[in-house]
Amino acid sequence: MKQDAPQTVQFITIDADQQGQRVDNFLRTQLKGVPKSMIYRILRKGEVRVNKGRVKPEYKLQAGDLVRVPPVRVSEGAPAPSPKLQKIAELESQILFEDDRLLVINKASGTAVHGGSGLSFGLIEGLRALRPDTPFMELVHRLDRDTSGCILIAKRRSALRHLHEQLRCGQMDKRYQALVAGQWPENRFKVKAPLKKNVLQSGERLVSVSDAGKPSETRYRLLQSYKGATLVEASPITGRTHQIRVHCQHAGHPIACDPKYGDSEFDAHMRSLGLNRLFLHAASISLTHPKTEQPIRFEAPLSEELIAVLDKLK
Repeated sequence: MKQDAPQTVQFITIDADQQGQRVDNFLRTQLKGVPKSMIYRILRKGEVRVNKGRVKPEYKLQAGDLVRVPPVRVSEGAPAPSPKLQKIAELESQILFEDDRLLVINKASGTAVHGGSGLSFGLIEGLRALRPDTPFMELVHRLDRDTSGCILIAKRRSALRHLHEQLRCGQMDKRYQALVAGQWPENRFKVKAPLKKNVLQSGERLVSVSDAGKPSETRYRLLQSYKGATLVEASPITGRTHQIRVHCQHAGHPIACDPKYGDSEFDAHMRSLGLNRLFLHAASISLTHPKTEQPIRFEAPLSEELIAVLDKLK
């Protein structure tokens, strides 16, 4: 079921779950498929009213506010991805947990978290197509396209705020498993190295260790040693782009089949064992449930491809 922009005036009363968000962001969720420029235009022209008065885009909605949303005509854009598509159907089998506040999925490697960069849709668009009757669905955090494993999706704005607060305060525990080149030292428990993000002209993001970067820390635990490789558990204390990948490279132990920060000789050996993806997996995540306030932990098993590579290394 595709939710089109309304053809008649709507009057929406803001409830407690919707309060605190900017009116322009609220309109983007109500007017699906309407360009941002048009949303700012109807705000500027006073076609959107809150409690019968004009408001600026940055106005923060309060519980009980009455919002007038005008009818908006948009040219037919790309249709929402069909739930019948194979890839979207596969998402159902990747769901680890779901209730009225939260959805946890074991994301496959190669799936982007959202559309863009030439992709018509990603994980979040696929989940919205899979759950067309769920009015709110937003990513709580991100995973690189090539990284698999646990990712959280909030199904209410209040849950998103609650989970973002846990992330900000360091109350969420994320643990990854990575297969790295060489023998990781048993006594190396952390890497602290500032990271600087560089965006190339092509739009590609590359991160490097730099004194001009942001403070970054990853904790490590040795899980299994193999000939020429080590399986480690990595826990990011900060949440920088490509953090675990760059910290492994900086420590002299790049992750297997990392196209940006890898070692070509090691990667060739890994490919000969059947590895055709980055060996980085978000294995578990621990948090406080946004509704029950109880501690909860989710685990995502390694894919058969990754297990097969570890078996061959033995």
